[in-house]
This record gives sequence, structure tokens and C-alpha cells, in this order.
Amino acid sequence: MSTLDAPHTPTFPPLMYGEAAADPVTHAQMRAVQGCDAGLVAYDLGQSTLQAAIVFAPDVTLAEAAVMLPLCAVGFQNALGALGPPETAVQLEWDGGIRLNAARCGRFGIHASTDNPAEVPDWMVIDLTLPLWPLSDAPGEHPEDTALYAEGCTDVQAPQLLESWSRHTLTWVRSWEDDGIKPLHEAWRGLAWQIGEDVTVLGTSGTFLGVDENFGLLLRDADGATQLIPLTRLLETTP
Repeated sequence: MSTLDAPHTPTFPPLMYGEAAADPVTHAQMRAVQGCDAGLVAYDLGQSTLQAAIVFAPDVTLAEAAVMLPLCAVGFQNALGALGPPETAVQLEWDGGIRLNAARCGRFGIHASTDNPAEVPDWMVIDLTLPLWPLSDAPGEHPEDTALYAEGCTDVQAPQLLESWSRHTLTWVRSWEDDGIKPLHEAWRGLAWQIGEDVTVLGTSGTFLGVDENFGLLLRDADGATQLIPLTRLLETTP
């Protein structure tokens, strides 16, 4: 199978470096707590799942730095778009979910040293979990879920995708630093899943209107009022 040919150790762009780990999320957080340099990419190239986590060292508040979640997601879409078949449609859910040809296919998570939106975090970790192969041989058991190789991307090798994701993510970080958040907003909006539709996110239902300047989710409820759910609500518990 072309996707599982000879092992390949991924290489990363300048300012980023990799460390293989059985549990990339925990590894990245522990290394961040120890004071590792930003740009660490912890990864596990499993036969059925790709897992990776990038360490960031924000110099802005958590409320502003949380945009690394959609930034990494746009970087992933760019990476898969460059490597996969042109007909493969990648869309991004606000809460970190990935849609591949409209089916769920992995997700991103966000972790930080603080949950206070007004504080500058010591570190932040964005992680990616991407199923490469379906959970079972009977796709009908999970009709809403898919995997990378089930969607015609069998020529996309996991190490290459990890390398490409890191490069595109770094490019977007530089864009965010140099040009502000507007280019990221424009790119993400073109990929967003269910804008204009009724959704339920974190127990709140309404029409998905879009996002604010810090990518907070804007929902219009049944009474016509607009509610804001900040990205920081997506922070996962840090061990």
C-alpha cells in the first residue's frame, strides 16, 4: 500500500522541530511546562491515526492567542489541499472539527497554561487528531464519520501531510503577525461549516452568523438576540 511504504521521518521548517511521542498532546504540554522552545511538533504517525500537537509561546492574551485554533485548521486545509485530490472538500467546524467531503474526519483541540482570557499564557498547545483508516470495515455503522484514506486520499502519506501542515501553519502565523487577523478571517470564512445554518454548540442553539474579531462564535437565538461564545470556551483540561 503506497500510504504505508517505507518509514519516513518528517522534517520541519525553520523555527519548528519534531519529537515522536506515544501521546503527542501530553508530551507537548509536559515539554511546554518544562520551558521548551515554541515550535515543537510532537507527533505519532500511527497506522490508523495521525496525532500531532504544536507548542506556541503567545505574547498576547489568551483571548487573542486562541485564534491559533482556527489558524492551525486553515493550515491543515491548505496542506491537504496541496497534497490530496482536487475534488476533496475540506471544511472546518468552529469548535475544531474537520469535515472531509461533508463527513466528520478528526478534529483540533486547544490547551493553555491558563484559562483566564485576560492573561498572557506561558504556553499554548494546539493538537490534531486525524483518522487515516475507518473505525470498522462496515461504513454504515458510522455514516457521519469518515477517514482520510476512505475519501480517495490514499496517496497522501501521513509524514508528508504532517510536514505540509507545519509549513502552512507557520506561514499563517507569520501572516497573522505581519498583516493582522483579517487575511485569516477571510480564509477561514470560506471554509467554515454551516455558516447561516441552525447549530448547537456547547449546549447553545441558534443560527450561526459568523465570528467576531477574535473568532468568537456569533449565534442568533429564536428571539433574535445575538450571543457570543468565545474561543476560550473550547479550552480542554490540562493534566
